[in-house]
Amino acid sequence: MMKTGFSHEKYLKMQSEHIEERIQSFGGKLYLEFGGKLFDDYHAMRVLPGFKADSKIEMLTQIKDDVEVVIVINAGDIEKNKVRGDLGITYDEDVLRLIDAFRGYGLYIGSVVLTRFNNQDKAIVYEKRLKSLGIKVYRHYTIAGYPSNVPLILSDQGFGKNDYIETSRSLVVVTAPGPGSGKMAVCLSQLYHEHERGIEAGYAKFETFPIWNLALKHPVNLAYEAATADLNDVNMIDPYHLEAYGETTVNYNRDVEVFPVLNGMFKRIYGQSPYQSPTDMGVNMAGYCIIDDEACREASNQEIIRRYYSAACDVRKGIGRQDVVDKIELVMEKADLTIDDRPVVKAANEAALLRGEPAAAMELKDGRIVVGKTSDLLGASSAMMINALKIIAGIDDEIKLISPDFIDAVQHLKVNQLGGHNPRLHIEEMLIALTICAKTDPNTQKALSVLDELRGCEVHSSVILAGVDEASFKKLGMNLTCEPHYETKRLYHK
Repeated sequence: MMKTGFSHEKYLKMQSEHIEERIQSFGGKLYLEFGGKLFDDYHAMRVLPGFKADSKIEMLTQIKDDVEVVIVINAGDIEKNKVRGDLGITYDEDVLRLIDAFRGYGLYIGSVVLTRFNNQDKAIVYEKRLKSLGIKVYRHYTIAGYPSNVPLILSDQGFGKNDYIETSRSLVVVTAPGPGSGKMAVCLSQLYHEHERGIEAGYAKFETFPIWNLALKHPVNLAYEAATADLNDVNMIDPYHLEAYGETTVNYNRDVEVFPVLNGMFKRIYGQSPYQSPTDMGVNMAGYCIIDDEACREASNQEIIRRYYSAACDVRKGIGRQDVVDKIELVMEKADLTIDDRPVVKAANEAALLRGEPAAAMELKDGRIVVGKTSDLLGASSAMMINALKIIAGIDDEIKLISPDFIDAVQHLKVNQLGGHNPRLHIEEMLIALTICAKTDPNTQKALSVLDELRGCEVHSSVILAGVDEASFKKLGMNLTCEPHYETKRLYHK
C-alpha cells in the first residue's frame, strides 16, 4: 500500500519562512545557490512520497515579489554542446527552456551569466542570441588557482574582473542547467562586488539532498548517494559542524572539502565568517516535513534498487560505466537490500522463465501484483497494462477491451505499410486503440477512466524495453526497471 510520508503544505510554509529569516540575517539581501532541480524533481517525489515535483518552485512563488532568478551556464559547455542526459537537449537550449518555465510561474529572470568565459566562438554567438531576446548577459572569467588561491581570487585580477551583476530583489536565486556550471563562484563573486560597493549581502545554499538532519545511512540519504554515483558524491558526517556544536549532521564530500576555502573567503570579505560549517550554509527544511519515516524509508529503498537497474542497463546499452554499478551495489549493501526486495522483479522474471518469452509485472497501489506476457498481438508491457486496468476497474478478465480484428489491422499497417519488424502493439499504440474502442464500448471506457490510478506504480520488465515503451511509462508516471539484457541477440536495438 502506497503511503504519504512527506507534508507538502508544511514544507511550503517552513521553507519560505526559513529563507526569509536568512535574508534578514544578512541585512536584507541573499544570494541563494540552488543545487539540483528547481522543478520537475522526480527523484525527491519518489523518495519523499507526498513531495511534489514542483514543490521548490511553488515555494518560491509564495515570495515571488522578493525573488530574482540568475541562470548560470559554463561557456565551455556551450562550446562543446554539452547535453542534459535526462532531456536530450544542450545546456544552452535548456537555459531558454528554464527561462520560459520560470516566467510561466511568474518569477522574474534577472540575467544569464556566462562563466569561465574565454572568448569561445559559440559562447559569443549565444551571448548575442540572448541579448537579441532581451535578456541581460554577464561574463565571468576563469581565475587561475580557483578556489584555493584566495588572495588572487579576492582581488581586481580575480573576482574583480568579473562583470558585476545588477540585481534588484532581496532574494537572488542562482541556478543552472546542470552541475559544473559555476553557481557558487557567481554567488561569491557577487559578495565581493557588493562588499566593494558597501552593500550588505549574504550567501546560502539550497540542496535538498542529502538531508542534513537525517542519519548518514538513512535510506533517503543513501538513495541520493545511489543517484549521484556517477559524480563520485559521497555522504559524510560534517566534521566542522560536529566540532563547532557537538551535533552530528550529514553533508556530502564536495561541500565539506571546499568549506575551509569558503570560510577563508568569508573572513576576508566580511571580516569574520557567518558560518561555522557547511551545514550552517544550508537552508533545507525537508527533513522536518517527513510525517511517516517508514513510508520514506521504503520509497527510498525502492529508488536505490531502481538506480541499480538503471545503471546496469546503461552499461548493457554501452552508455554507462561498470564502476557506477559497483558503487550502487555498495549502497545496496549499506541499506541491506537485494533485488528480491523489489517484488515486481521476481514476478516478472518467473513469468518470463515459465513462458520462455519476455514478461512484465506491476505492483498496484494496494500491493497486488499484475503480470503481462508476450503474445502474438501485444507486447508484455501492453498486456500487463490492460490486465491492470481490468483489475482496477473491476472488469472480468475474459472480456476483450480491444477486438483482435482491430489489432490485426493495426499490425498489418505497422508491418506491411510502415515497414516495421515488431507487429505487437506498444503501450502508446495500445492506448490509442483503447481510446478509439472506448467510443462504442462501455467496458473499454471504464478501463480508460482508471488510467491515472497507474501513476506511481512499480513496474519491472524481464528485458530492456524499446525506447517508445520506456517513454510511455515515464509519461504515465510509472516507475520502471528492466533486466539488463535484450530480448534478442541482435546488435542493433531500436
